[in-house]
Amino acid sequence: MEPMKNAEREPDLSMIRFAATREQLRDGRLACQSWIEHAYPEMPIDVWTALVNDMHDEVAARATAVCEAELERAGYGPPPVPYALVVFGSSGRRESTPWSDQDNGLIVSDEAHGQKDRYFAAFGRRLSDLLEYLGYEKCKGKVMCSEPAWNKTLEEWKRQLARWHRDYSWENVRCLMIASDMRRIAGDPSLAEAWKQFFAVRMNDSPEMTTAFLRNTVRHKATLNILGQVVTERFGDHAGDFDVKYGVYIPLVNSIRYMALQEGVNETSTLKRLERLTLLDGGNLLLENCQRAFLTALTLRASASYTIRDGVYASSGYLPQSELKKKTLLYKLRESLTTVRRMHRALNRRLRFAERGRP
Repeated sequence: MEPMKNAEREPDLSMIRFAATREQLRDGRLACQSWIEHAYPEMPIDVWTALVNDMHDEVAARATAVCEAELERAGYGPPPVPYALVVFGSSGRRESTPWSDQDNGLIVSDEAHGQKDRYFAAFGRRLSDLLEYLGYEKCKGKVMCSEPAWNKTLEEWKRQLARWHRDYSWENVRCLMIASDMRRIAGDPSLAEAWKQFFAVRMNDSPEMTTAFLRNTVRHKATLNILGQVVTERFGDHAGDFDVKYGVYIPLVNSIRYMALQEGVNETSTLKRLERLTLLDGGNLLLENCQRAFLTALTLRASASYTIRDGVYASSGYLPQSELKKKTLLYKLRESLTTVRRMHRALNRRLRFAERGRP
């Protein structure tokens, strides 16, 4: 990404906010995306990441309005009951890159209406297709409003969350970890708030689930060998590259999320979770190191290779070999991976203690 000369400090989001059609919205996203990519070298990574996610939030919010208008023209009428568009994953944490994929869902009001199911099934499919048209790759894990598991009424969501809490299988715990980062983008805020309150109560009432979260959290691939050298991919298309997502970013995200849930921290942003945790445990050197490591992880994610195919962005999640030859970057990566390893050991000790305490 080339530096931008005499750049304004913020992109112009008006083309997105006032787009009346999907074509105008796509043009607005592309213009904003271009500005953001060129501004990258001139900004601190946390400031740049915030601007990236401002763009994504504006696009998603406007896409819901465009989708409503398109459905009305198609004969479905306006939304029959209130709803909320919510996001999960890196979107929920406001940590998406310019080329992140979809991670979203719908919370629909429990109000009775004969056309509710038909409308929101169509709305979810159309919105996901619209977001793909706007450049957002569909989620390979199917965490999207087009999928029944992520498009439900509030009461249905509560039953699903309760079911996930009753079964500590890896997949259910993974879904709960994804859900814990939920954030509202558009629609009725009371629906999202009721969802979050129910989620928090279930977590507080389930110490076994907390241990299951920890068990999933300490799973991560080896990224430093016994000599302290960075472990890269050995085979496949990315042989010699470093897996940023699962090597450094996700281990930090999962570790900080677990600690935040333990301390009752309600933030979804990893950096804000770290700020709150540091205030609660001042002088904790490991938390301070985690903050530096996480900023490095954000920088590395922005440097990962990506493709554009038919207007859809897709990130590989890998840092190319060429980037690993840069001494300053490699030093920061090693430092971050050392922090990840220390955090992993500390959480493993917690897990062993928790497992011994089980009846």
